[in-house]
Amino acid sequence: MQAMQIKTYGQVPVQLVSVPVPAIEPTDVLVAVKAAGVNPIDFKTRNGEVKLLAKHQMPLTLGHEFAGVIVKVGGQVKQFKVGDEVYGRPRDSRIGTFAEYLAVDTGDIALKPQNLSFIEAAGLPLVGLTSYQALVDIAHIQAGQKILIQAGAGGVGSIAIQLAKSLGAYVATTASPTSTVLVKRFGADKVINYHQQDFSQVLHGYDLVFDTLGHTNLKKAFRILKSGGRIVSVSGLPNARFARQTHRSWRKAVLFGLATLNLTWWEQKYHVRYDFLFMKANGAELAKLTNLIEQGKIKPLVDQVFPLAKTQAALDYSEKGRAHGKIIVKVAD
Repeated sequence: MQAMQIKTYGQVPVQLVSVPVPAIEPTDVLVAVKAAGVNPIDFKTRNGEVKLLAKHQMPLTLGHEFAGVIVKVGGQVKQFKVGDEVYGRPRDSRIGTFAEYLAVDTGDIALKPQNLSFIEAAGLPLVGLTSYQALVDIAHIQAGQKILIQAGAGGVGSIAIQLAKSLGAYVATTASPTSTVLVKRFGADKVINYHQQDFSQVLHGYDLVFDTLGHTNLKKAFRILKSGGRIVSVSGLPNARFARQTHRSWRKAVLFGLATLNLTWWEQKYHVRYDFLFMKANGAELAKLTNLIEQGKIKPLVDQVFPLAKTQAALDYSEKGRAHGKIIVKVAD
């Protein structure tokens, strides 16, 4: 089969190579991949930026989410069958969706929403699970709470806004002037034009900030929260709390704690809590999102579609950070 691989970490181009079709374990299915989503985690993985959180063997096929059709099932698989249309986000140790076939554990997949194409569905597992785990699992968002979702026109932001609105939250977001109509269509109640306004000077008394940008935007986020508020970040640094919650070594807990001393100080200064999220594969949660999608409460937005051989161009485009919605690699018809 064809796959897009790297042989070493660094800012190196992915290469189209021929590799064996993967074997499956008893709880696996083999999927003929139709399409795969492109995400910042892909070029960060390539660059070696997440080695402390996820280790990989080289050569490595990139890609963290997909939609496709099951062509083979393992001996212990009961809930899926050959011919099922599925989508998912494989666990960190088994990424590789930029390929014609993928062996994936059934715990990491769900049936594809019936109202979506493979192209649309391929861009939902990672951003959908990221949004769900941030807003539901960590923040426990309640109806009526006020939240800021950064970069509302992006892949994560566009889904997070829709999920938050389905939970009854009041949602503010940041966007460029050209994206204002788009994020309002997703359901945003208040839109901050980041070209002209500093959100930390406009918003006050918020319950939650979902940070997808990091850096100075993360620091500013502390200022808009009320006492007892919370920040969930996918772009900041992991802290000692994250290390303990994810059962990492004491050495990593110390390392992460030292790296985030400033964040701990801001937590204490503003009487709020900072949580880092490194999303996990979860087929059961993806099935919950499927229900919302089929009810019309969450709708994907596709920005551009690239063929498998042009995956490097898709990664380059993703790295620019200008996409509205998701970038997709089309693997097969």
